[in-house]
Amino acid sequence: MNSTPAGAGFASILVHFDLTPYAEARGRLAAQFAERYGSYFVGAAAEQQLLEVYAGGAINISASVSDEERGRVEGDLHAARRTFDAVVGSRNDAEWRACVTDPERFLIEQTRAADLVVVGRRASYDVQDGALGVRPGVIALECGRPILVVPPEKDYLAAHKVVVAWKDTREARRAVRDALPILKKANEVVILAATPALRDAGAEDVAAWLDRHGVRAHASVHSGQLETVANDLMDQADDIGADLIVAGAYGHSRTREWLFGGVTRDLLETSKHCLFMSH
Repeated sequence: MNSTPAGAGFASILVHFDLTPYAEARGRLAAQFAERYGSYFVGAAAEQQLLEVYAGGAINISASVSDEERGRVEGDLHAARRTFDAVVGSRNDAEWRACVTDPERFLIEQTRAADLVVVGRRASYDVQDGALGVRPGVIALECGRPILVVPPEKDYLAAHKVVVAWKDTREARRAVRDALPILKKANEVVILAATPALRDAGAEDVAAWLDRHGVRAHASVHSGQLETVANDLMDQADDIGADLIVAGAYGHSRTREWLFGGVTRDLLETSKHCLFMSH
């Protein structure tokens, strides 16, 4: 185990597992992260049992159909558990949590036991798991914890260089504060602000605040059109060799509808970098 004392970063990390081909890579990235911070490792998966619905809305609740469907769901959860077992190996500071229920609601409930939640990216063009899968944006807006969104096939996060998407809002301030354990270990942190002015006092204040925490940070101003902010964040990350973007998750929920700000939506859809997000 890493010598970093528990509580110095993230004492507990919750990782979502599904049946996509990227679940194991995501789990290994999270396990390495847990080693770095001396974190307790919790794997979680859930799937809703489906019932056959006839015309007119009648539901088939016969014992044979119900048992068959539950057996299928439990088989899926056992498969996800096997991926978890392959990731954690012999470490004893880990546990598995699974349930036959809605996967998003279950994961959100389990975040009460975690400092950080790790989920896979779910862009429109990514391979998705319609049964065990969760939407990162929904988790970010509902869970009350920071989330780490991992792109497909990515199995390691160095976080030596980090880009922070700065906007003087509650969400951005919380994201920077939540990411502080990561930023303290980084070699370079760029605070990127979108403004037509030559300077951004808020970004400069954040850089100075981070400096007082021992973080090597400096402010950078983007003066282009706001609709290019997500691309500029990713370009800035590429320019400095960063593999992590820290950002506030902007959005709100309505009945059966989730609305996201443009930058949040674009990052969740297109970023090939890991995203650390808070709402």
